[in-house]
Amino acid sequence: MGKGFSFVGRQYRIATETKHFFIDLVFYNYILKCFILIDLKITALAHQDIGQMDMYVRMFEDLVKGPDDNPTLGMILCADKDMTMVKYSVLDESRQLFASKYSLILPSEEELRRELERRGLFRRPH
Repeated sequence: MGKGFSFVGRQYRIATETKHFFIDLVFYNYILKCFILIDLKITALAHQDIGQMDMYVRMFEDLVKGPDDNPTLGMILCADKDMTMVKYSVLDESRQLFASKYSLILPSEEELRRELERRGLFRRPH
């Protein structure tokens, strides 16, 4: 995931007085000094997913985040995202919520090599 990430929990339970909720993955980044909440979706992004993550972030802010922590970040990893839905949702206005599309198919060895060469991270042996 990058530098500074520390795993906090999987299916992390957060509760109100009447209900229990479970966040797929929770990390803490000690460099950024903030929690990162990740929701995994095997389907396309739906407006309910955005509302759910917004609620998780707000709950974490109130119930878990310390006074010295920076704002909690929410990330939704989904099979596909509709940019119109993103435009008209809280995702477009929030600096704390993100949605990203993922691929179920790994790139080939040659595709990886080309990308690494393009970035100057790999050179073919002579």
